[in-house]
Amino acid sequence: MSQRTFSIIKPDAIRKGHAGAILADIEKAGFRIVAIKKLFISKPQAEGFYYVHKERPFFESLTTFMSSGPIVALVLEKENAIADLRRLMGATNPANAEEGTIRKKYAGSIEENAIHGSDGEETASFEIGYFFAGHELV
Repeated sequence: MSQRTFSIIKPDAIRKGHAGAILADIEKAGFRIVAIKKLFISKPQAEGFYYVHKERPFFESLTTFMSSGPIVALVLEKENAIADLRRLMGATNPANAEEGTIRKKYAGSIEENAIHGSDGEETASFEIGYFFAGHELV
């Protein structure tokens, strides 16, 4: 059975011109792109999106970074989409990511790590709804 997940190609990857290659990696891994949009998010929008981390020491720098340039928001679909995307992304710290993963290939640091992906079904549902209205999901 198909599952949906949410992903963001982060500002660092867009600045470096890696968005197309990351999208190609995602499609090559068997994901169907259900919805896609390129946009800027404000600092308050980034804070709302990452509210679960508001007490963490990295919250301020993360929300500043995520509002520093354009992002590409994606809704992806395939069997085991959440787990498969997390495997494709690689470890949060690109230094620990496996060869061939998105973060190993395109990320510069633990903070500027190229891509975000939902970590569970509830998170995916919230994140998809944060960026996409139901009528935008094809």
